[in-house]
Amino acid sequence: MKRFHVHIAVRDLEQSKRFYSAMFGTEPTVSKPDYAKWMLDDPRVNFAISQRHTALGVNHLGVQAETAEELEDMHANLGRADGTIVAEKDVNCCYAKSDKYWVTDPQGVAWESFRSLGAIPFFGAEAPDSATEQAGSACGSRDHAPVCCGGAC
Repeated sequence: MKRFHVHIAVRDLEQSKRFYSAMFGTEPTVSKPDYAKWMLDDPRVNFAISQRHTALGVNHLGVQAETAEELEDMHANLGRADGTIVAEKDVNCCYAKSDKYWVTDPQGVAWESFRSLGAIPFFGAEAPDSATEQAGSACGSRDHAPVCCGGAC
């Protein structure tokens, strides 16, 4: 069964964690210094917030597949849509290793179809060095960043 995914860029992570924990009636499933995620079953949603992006608000929307077959079915559906698909296989982003397909809708909203393959200890592709961590850069520099998190890296 697939799960809806929402990722919101926030100004104050701790304040937002308190707000969403109260709203959902549960603490985050994943909590990092710059990121939090709730894997909810009612409603069935993967809801994430982070401080890794320059623009606040909805960062991207998505659908999380549980199986490789579900992901490839979603990829086939995207192929019938009017847009360029960016594929990422075995990519590290948002504290997870995933297979992903990205597309942008006619309004400019980034949509991610993905299947998580496992957790990783860092937000992006590599262990952050102190300069990258202090700058708050997601997934490395913009010059060589993957599409991670809706191209907001």
